[in-house]
Amino acid sequence: MQVRWTSAAAEDLESIANYLFEKTPESAARLIREIYNVPSTLKSSPKRGRVGKKEGTRELVMPSLPYVIVYQVMGDTVYIVRILHSSQDWPR
Repeated sequence: MQVRWTSAAAEDLESIANYLFEKTPESAARLIREIYNVPSTLKSSPKRGRVGKKEGTRELVMPSLPYVIVYQVMGDTVYIVRILHSSQDWPR
């Protein structure tokens, strides 16, 4: 399996990074690395996440952080669709 990020997911990560560097600069880099690295676990277990709220997606809840990784499995590729805060209204 390959993991690929959509532009929307990359923008989400950038927004999260900006927020974290503003609010918690001492731990921001570590938290961003954690968020970035979690999707790689989907290479070996693409069905690991729960069935998503939006048809055709799955959601991987991060137990240590309040974020949800929304993804789609298409063939041999896992597409990271969005990185959302668990309080966000999804889907819209």
